[in-house]
Amino acid sequence: MHLATYNINGINGRLQQLLDWLAHAKPNVVCLQELKADQAKFPHKALETAGYGAVWSGQRAYNGVAILARDTQPLVTRRALPGDHKDTESRYIEAAIEGVLVACLYAPNGNPQPGPRFDYKLRWMERLIAHASELFATGLPVVLAGDYNVAPTDLDIYSMTSSWKNDALVQPAPRDLYARLVQQGWCDALRSLHPDQRIYTFWDYLRNAWQRDAGLRLDHVLLSKSLAKRLQKAGVEREQRGLPHSSDHAPVSVELTSNATPPPKRRRRAPNRSAS
Repeated sequence: MHLATYNINGINGRLQQLLDWLAHAKPNVVCLQELKADQAKFPHKALETAGYGAVWSGQRAYNGVAILARDTQPLVTRRALPGDHKDTESRYIEAAIEGVLVACLYAPNGNPQPGPRFDYKLRWMERLIAHASELFATGLPVVLAGDYNVAPTDLDIYSMTSSWKNDALVQPAPRDLYARLVQQGWCDALRSLHPDQRIYTFWDYLRNAWQRDAGLRLDHVLLSKSLAKRLQKAGVEREQRGLPHSSDHAPVSVELTSNATPPPKRRRRAPNRSAS
């Protein structure tokens, strides 16, 4: 299974880029964030023509998440993160696809901090931790993929310059919350296979960040135990960020074997043929 997460930053404005990427990369499952389109404006017909079933939770001008599946239709299991019935922001959707439960999330940015948006970010992440704990406890194959809006450590940002020190993306509180989430037993796919490498998934439009490779790792794919055993590859499709009028994020791709790798066969001992 080839699974990817991609903050598209406006699906209708970048629909052709998305379709071109789908045709080239051919991912089996895609989690999209920041659709910036209300429910009725989601381009499901164009995606169906491209061979992808889709489920989505739209929101006009802001937020919005979707899950795509090649040659099949995802089965929605949840359309909102539990824990606050008053939260109307479209930031979470969950679906079953070929025996895997896929959760697509778009965590709050949290800026400016301190302030109400930062407080909301922390509350939202606490709710994610609580729900993720329940999912992990089921023992099912589960993926938590999306834009977490957290650079977990200083290795996940090009430089902790003065322009970033007060940003919500790198504050100790959300970093601690992300660490608590992973410590439930989830496998951070990118970091698992590339423990010491500076890897970025987001480059700001400002200050020539892309040209300087001044990026941050904000997009993460977390795998439950059974899926972690199937992890083969994980990387960032950086070329997408270099296209004209691209999103400020690049897709994160993960490849999983179709089944857990079987244990090696035990060599049978030859029978004892010595004379009695």
